[in-house]
Amino acid sequence: MPALAPSDIIAVIGAGAMGAGIAQVAAQAGHPVRLHDNREGAAQSGIDGVRHQLEKRVARGKMAQDDVETIIARMTPAATLAELADSRLVIEAIVESLEVKRQVFAELESVCGPETLLTSNTSSLSITSIAAGLERPERLAGMHFFNPAPVMKLVEVISGLATEAEVAETLYATAEAWGKVPVHASSTPGFIVNRVARPFYAEGLRLMQEGAATPATLDALLRQAGGFRMGPFELMDLIGHDVNYAVTRSVFDAYYGDTRFEPSLVQQALVEAGRLGRKSGQGFYDYREGAESAVPNAASPVEADLPPLIIEGQAGNIAPLVTRAEQAGLEIVRRESISGQPRLRLGGLTLALSDGRCATERACDEGLEALVLFDLCLDYNSASAIALAASPGVDAESHDLATALFQRLGMEVCWLTDTPGLVVLRTVAMLANEAADAVLQGVCSAQDCDRAMQAGLNYPRGPLAWADGLGLDFVHRTLSHLQQSYGEERYRASFLLRRQALAGSCFHE
Repeated sequence: MPALAPSDIIAVIGAGAMGAGIAQVAAQAGHPVRLHDNREGAAQSGIDGVRHQLEKRVARGKMAQDDVETIIARMTPAATLAELADSRLVIEAIVESLEVKRQVFAELESVCGPETLLTSNTSSLSITSIAAGLERPERLAGMHFFNPAPVMKLVEVISGLATEAEVAETLYATAEAWGKVPVHASSTPGFIVNRVARPFYAEGLRLMQEGAATPATLDALLRQAGGFRMGPFELMDLIGHDVNYAVTRSVFDAYYGDTRFEPSLVQQALVEAGRLGRKSGQGFYDYREGAESAVPNAASPVEADLPPLIIEGQAGNIAPLVTRAEQAGLEIVRRESISGQPRLRLGGLTLALSDGRCATERACDEGLEALVLFDLCLDYNSASAIALAASPGVDAESHDLATALFQRLGMEVCWLTDTPGLVVLRTVAMLANEAADAVLQGVCSAQDCDRAMQAGLNYPRGPLAWADGLGLDFVHRTLSHLQQSYGEERYRASFLLRRQALAGSCFHE
């Protein structure tokens, strides 16, 4: 279906930061825009706020003043819903209340023509529920922008049970014409992003709660090893714990208490204490004036004469790490693998990429005296930090050897307590698992899932593409080991991921 024409009138209801931002996006795309808010003067204030933001760009030399005037001239405050009657598309961005939204759309349906497309920017409410009771529920869909709307690229186009396919396709094409990255999603709790992202926060919270590492250490590892723009703790502090915790509770409740979405008692305590993050001055970190910045717990520099690094078996996922060792001037010896899995050896010490087991368990399973596990990295060639964990048989000398090895490669070394899956591997496996379940349940396609997570949250790689690159058999094995270690349904592998792994296929052919 074609996108709406630039001459079509776009109406936005709600002149807060999100509504005004959406109005700006539509006006910049050339549409006449009508902005309505039931608070007196709010619509004009929203337009004035858009002008203020655009003039900041003028001051930085990013925009011409004439362009600002052209955009603002397209935006008109509307005092009543009746003034939106001739709009081709209405986007609602008001309070997250099902009852209030239903009332607004019922009134809109009475004043707008049958060709008007009605959409909600809701981030958590069911589009099917919002549309229930309308005479033309097939004309209503979700159009979920991300804050700030003029900057963030993603738009989730959400279809309820009654939404016509041509409506969703028109909204998709329109969002694309506005310079956005649209994806299709069905109306299920959390849609794509707010559902698939839950493990990013949940696994970090659990690792911290179990004493694996400090928030600053876990954040650093997910940034410097995992390639994420922000770690989970600094991101939750930025979002606000009241908001993040409420989303988690909403998804958890909507899925009838599925343990994959279980909220954290640690985050609940922060909300109860009023430590909401940056906006309150304290969260996991202290933002008050004069507060000391938290730093990751990295190992002190270790000087050691390294013996030859023995590579057993095909390097597979750690091949870039071996290349980095060669480039660092280490003596490399290659041998066949008895176990069938790639391993590194330094003298009597064995090192291996985590597979979801803790080092203690794996050392027992494989009959190893001294084992150090290292974490997954997005790119071993460029990663600047890495997490390690040791089995009980690793003495001080072997501990120093492992530290010295990765420091020689230019990496900060962060030792964790012996925990299953470490940090990056555990997080990526759980993100891929949730993404696979979303695809299995018809929420979205694999392509749209990856697009959403990259465009909406700036993930360095789509979780399903990342799983494809690692090998679905490896990801499935990691999840199986996590479930075995914890004995919890939380880590059960998605049937789709398991099936794809058994078939030797992938999500992106």
